[in-house]
Order: sequence, then structure tokens, then C-alpha cells
Amino acid sequence: MDIVVKGRKTEVPERFRKHVAEKLNLEKIQKLDGKVISLDVEVSKEHNPRQADRSDRVEITVHSRGPVIRAEAAAGDPYAALDLAHGKLEARLRKQHDKRYARRGAGRLSAAEVGDVVHGAAELNGSGELVADQSESVPATMMGSIEVQGEGPLVVREKTHTAAPMTLGQALYEMELVGHDFYLFVDSDTKQPSVVYRRHAYDYGVIHLESDPLAGEDLGGAGGALGG
Repeated sequence: MDIVVKGRKTEVPERFRKHVAEKLNLEKIQKLDGKVISLDVEVSKEHNPRQADRSDRVEITVHSRGPVIRAEAAAGDPYAALDLAHGKLEARLRKQHDKRYARRGAGRLSAAEVGDVVHGAAELNGSGELVADQSESVPATMMGSIEVQGEGPLVVREKTHTAAPMTLGQALYEMELVGHDFYLFVDSDTKQPSVVYRRHAYDYGVIHLESDPLAGEDLGGAGGALGG
């Protein structure tokens, strides 16, 4: 198994690379998931002084022959962020390991098990609202095909994934493994591009995208808000 450590708009010291290799116990990870192929560790830095307590972000991604598992965290220094992200990653690996052995020989998740999948996954603040992810602000004039004027806070990160169609239950399960508040997938029943997302507490919503051949450009796109 390989560990790839890279920096996004920041340099990664050799000392930190060695610390990552010591922190991520490969033998323990392989016991929890014997299908792991590689681990990616991405380090990024926020230069805004107002976010000094969250200036360093570490994202760990586990690639295997099963679902992708991801954990990320931000702190005042990369070592603390790595500790937090490692704790989240180990918890998700252990949950997947326990579920896999508890359901060995069974099929995918049923609708009755959706509550078990979503339970405890959302992060709430003191007011009971979902905590939004902190994205890095990068001054730019062009982000992909979008023009940003001045010191724009917009960040565009393009990613392309290949995936087989799956059920709603499996999409919910994989959404939790990557630690995101939404998950894009192709519904195996409808064959439509779909998004499942967390709403309030343990509730969730689903958006299915269907092309309208009669809609003109002046009527806008076929988007859907993730609220409500």
C-alpha cells in the first residue's frame, strides 16, 4: 500500500511527511479494510488571519476495491489537523468493517436501514443548524469558465468520477463514508443522475435530474436547491 502526501498551494515539509507515515498505521488500516490500495493525504493552508484557528486543513482519502472513504479536518497547525482527520477516518473504517461483517452474505441496504446509515452523521452547531464546510479563499480572475472580479471568495475544484449505478440506500451509505453532506450518483432504478443530501438532524432529501428537451436556454437550467 502506498501513502501519497501532497500540498495544495503549500509546501509539505519532509518532517511532516515522516509524521504522516508514522501516524497512519498501515497494518491497522489493512485489518479494518483488506482491500485498501492506497492512501492520499492532501494538505492545504488558509492564509486569512481571521481563520487562524482553522488555517491548516488535512484531507485523507482511502482508495480500495470497495467504496472510497474520506476524512478531513482543519486546525491551527497541520499536526493537529492530521490527528483530527485520522480519528474520523479510523471511525469510518471501523464502522464499514463492522457493517461488512454484520451483513456478510446479505445484499445492499434496505429502506428500513436508512436511519442506521444517516444516524450521527450530521454535524450541528449550538443552534441546531448544520455546520457548513470552510472552503479556502483564493484570489483569482478566472476559475474554470467562471470570471471572478477582484479578491473573489469563489473556489472551483473540478473532479470527475466513474461509478456504477446504485440504489438510494447504497448512496446514503457511501455518502457517510466520504463524510460529505451530499452524494452524487446514478440511480439504478430510474437511471437518472441523482443527489442525496442531509437536511435537518437525521432527515435527508433526494433530487433526481431529468432532461427537458422542450426547455429553452432563456428558461434557465435544470437545477435544484438543496434546502427545504
